[in-house]
Order: sequence, then C-alpha cells, then structure tokens
Amino acid sequence: MLETKLQTLLAVIEHQNFTHAARALSMTQPAVSHHIKQLEQEIGAPIFVRGKTGLILTDQGEIVVKYARRLKALDAKMYRELQNAEKHLTALRIGITHTSESNMIPTVLAKCCQQHSGLNITVVTDTIKNLYEMLENYELDLAIVEGSVNVTRFSSMMLDTDYLMCVMSNDNPLSKNAVVTLAQLKKEPMILRLPTSATRMLFESALESSNDSIANISVTLEVDNIATIKDLVRKDLGVSILPRSACLDELRSKKLTALPVENLSMARETRVVYNRDFSHVDILQEITMLYQKEIRLYH
Repeated sequence: MLETKLQTLLAVIEHQNFTHAARALSMTQPAVSHHIKQLEQEIGAPIFVRGKTGLILTDQGEIVVKYARRLKALDAKMYRELQNAEKHLTALRIGITHTSESNMIPTVLAKCCQQHSGLNITVVTDTIKNLYEMLENYELDLAIVEGSVNVTRFSSMMLDTDYLMCVMSNDNPLSKNAVVTLAQLKKEPMILRLPTSATRMLFESALESSNDSIANISVTLEVDNIATIKDLVRKDLGVSILPRSACLDELRSKKLTALPVENLSMARETRVVYNRDFSHVDILQEITMLYQKEIRLYH
C-alpha cells in the first residue's frame, strides 16, 4: 500500500492546489498541508515553492514525485499481478508510438492475445519520451519504439528496420519515378508530422546531413495523426514523409505510392524495450515471431 503522505503529494501535483487535493482525498486542507510538511521534514528540503502561476516543484520535490509515481505504479502492478495469478492470467501494458499505431503492431498484439491463452494486453499510445518515462515508472511492461535505444537502464530487442519514404498519391506524376530527388521534393506541397515527432526529426536530420534544411521545403500542413496524413495524400493534396511500415496496407492495395528520396538516408530500427527484470520472455519471443510472420505477407 502506497504511504498516505505520498498519495497526498501526488494528489497535490495532479490538482496543483492544496484545497482541491484535499477535496479529492476527502481530507481537510490543513491535513494535506501537514502531510507535505512531514515529507519535507523527512527529506530535509522543501518540496514546493509558490510562484506567480501556483505551486512549483523544487529540485528535491521533482525527485520525490518521480519516485512516488514509480511506487504508486509498482503498488498497482503488484495487486494486478496477484489478482491475475489467482485467475491464471497474464496482463501486460504495452506502449506504442503513433507510428506503431498505424502499422501492423496492433494486429500482431491482437494475434498474440488470440494465440496465447490467458493473455490480456492493454495498449497505450504516446510519444517516445513519455513511453520511456512510463516504462521507467513501471506503468508499462513493454514499449515498442522507433530509433536506437541509448537508455542503458532498459533492455531491448530489435523487431525490424524501417525506412522513411516519400509517400504520394498514385495520381501524382512523381509516382511514375523510381526515386524522388530533393529538387523535385522542394516543388511539392508537403504534409508532415509535427516537429516534435521522431519521424519529422529524422527527416530534418537527414536534410541537414545533406547540407540542406527544412526551411527549403514547402510545408503546407502539419498533422500529428498518420491516418489523416495518408488520407490527405491519397486525395492528392500534398506529399509526405512517412515510415514505410505505416503505409503497408495502402502500398499492398496500391492506394498510395512510396519512393525513396535520393541521397537521404532515413533508416531506423523498430525495437521492443523493457525493464531488465521483465519476466515474460516467452511473450517477447512470440511477439517477435508473429511480427516476422506478418511482415512476410507484405514482401
């Protein structure tokens, strides 16, 4: 059971107000203040300072909140696993990126549940940064992300190698080419992911490696949702740079065309990332096997 003082702290963080936190916890406001004061005495440092916009965490407060969240997640995970052991179930929370949400990963996870008796998977979609944070706090069991994993506290397994490609309507004259040049790309209206997305950052990095810049590209629309981008591209309202894995169904059914961009190296790994104490190695192997089986259908 998570210590009451830490529960109070997390409620204050959530509501950014002692009074609102007290109401949510069915406590008095002085009791909330007392819990925070006790925590501050225990760590020997203030947790909050009051700024113009409200409560601000100190450096020590940031540390306490980070571990309080991790303890809360571990507490919930312990009770879930106890309940599942009694029912002979395995429940996993798997985080995926928006790119993975648009490719075959959800299908693979669904088939894994279908073939693995007693397995239940909850899928959470978020940015790579947030997925890593949730993984570290044990709010997730696995994360499927794009790009190399430089976080030494995690273990990882490569699932695939993916490539960013120029995706366009079959009606676009460029679709008859074997490759798209940068000069041709600069003449096209482009519909891109947001600048904070891993896909966009890899594209911009590739441009810079070729002594070019996103400033020389005609970005007419920025959209976070990959399905929306594909729909707009299919209507010939622009071209995009997307992972090939996110367009497999459309390429297979010939609804879109995807071509490499000349002189731009935009390859990246897709990896399954997990904490070192993750115990369901058999499920990791099954996800990998099902993914490889599924990907062969598109070659």
